[in-house]
Amino acid sequence: MQIPRTVLVTGASRGIGAAIARALAAEGHRVALGGRDEAALAALADETGGLAVPFDVTDAPACLTAVERVRDALGGVDVLVNNAGAAVSAPLARTSDADWQRMLDVNLTSGFRLTRACVPSMVQRGWGRVIFIASNAGLTGYAYTAAYCAAKHAVVGLTRALAVELGSTGVTVNAVCPGFVDTDMAARAVGNIQRSTGRDAAAARGALERLSPQKRLMQPDEVAHLVRALVDEGARGVNGQALALDGGQVLH
Repeated sequence: MQIPRTVLVTGASRGIGAAIARALAAEGHRVALGGRDEAALAALADETGGLAVPFDVTDAPACLTAVERVRDALGGVDVLVNNAGAAVSAPLARTSDADWQRMLDVNLTSGFRLTRACVPSMVQRGWGRVIFIASNAGLTGYAYTAAYCAAKHAVVGLTRALAVELGSTGVTVNAVCPGFVDTDMAARAVGNIQRSTGRDAAAARGALERLSPQKRLMQPDEVAHLVRALVDEGARGVNGQALALDGGQVLH
């Protein structure tokens, strides 16, 4: 039986974040649900018995306020799942400064700020888990996604640096690196392929599926399964790892 922990999941209103929140709540953990869609968060809170904490991860003061709210309501954050993310697709020449900055703000800086806010109390208690939901785009390159790939590579670098820094404290830091997962983000990628190639939806989706040796998209519950494993006490020796979850697409 796992010890109940206080968990903050960002980007929890749908997709991977919602799957992680459901899985950890089912394990008996106290789950705080971060995101911008207040209605979706409220519904998920009702379903899981969790705490809806609406906030925008790119708003620095809001991040601190959210962490304080979780502490006041549920106790200090034991497990931080930095799941919030976004992707933009464009050739380098059409990747604007604003696109570049947004990819860094959403995918990298938000997790840095939240981790900085949550880790000191984890260290004080001698136990903690920081889990970044990165991407296999943090392990390899994809055309037309320079800003996204750069941000996700930086997340992996941040993971490794913090794992070394915190290694003796009882806090582990890891990155889960999915390939294409069957979520809204994959649906948008399918739409981009349709617009750029003229393929129909089935053919465009097939192009994504063929990237994996398993010829399929990953499912959100598979990401949630790996997160659950990392939270377990038996995973205390897993630290500083970038764990690919893509059916064998990226071997490193």
